[in-house]
Amino acid sequence: MKATIRAVLALLALSLVAVPSPAQPPDHAKAHGWRKKNDPNYVGYTGKKWQKDYGVVAGRCNSAQVGAVLGGAAGAVIGAKVGGKEDRPVAIILGTTIGAVIGAKIGQNIDEGDRGCMGHALELAGEKKTVAWTNKATGVTYQLTPTRNFKQGSEACREFTTALSSGKKRDSVKGVACRSGDGEWVFKL
Repeated sequence: MKATIRAVLALLALSLVAVPSPAQPPDHAKAHGWRKKNDPNYVGYTGKKWQKDYGVVAGRCNSAQVGAVLGGAAGAVIGAKVGGKEDRPVAIILGTTIGAVIGAKIGQNIDEGDRGCMGHALELAGEKKTVAWTNKATGVTYQLTPTRNFKQGSEACREFTTALSSGKKRDSVKGVACRSGDGEWVFKL
């Protein structure tokens, strides 16, 4: 009888011990994805809140979706004017010289969806967090990694590397972009 009482008391004592829970629930858990459902804003590098991340936070940018948002705009500068300042849907890269910056023929295939993914990656990706995407129309695969954050005057800037590949062609470029305006990233050469 004493052994049974001791066992019950030991079990009761063990049930009162706090057990730490994991910080992030596994993919199959019901709580996974809570933030996307309940907090629709993604805070960017400069503190701006964005309603969509286009997959950037998870490391993959949906360039087709970003391109659709920018629509039939005839260039990144015109694309920047789509929507008002409060509701501009995607961070973009300004500058038509991006192809020249990248160099090889691969760089000539950059479209508005790619520029949008680059801008949104610079806006939302953490330092040393790679964001990848493939432009299905051109077959070019991009991997952009912000490598260092800094200020240049009052502008928030980021150094980054971009690896590009198309078939057997591979290219890599290091660059600097600074944020000017409401979601516009401008290359600094």
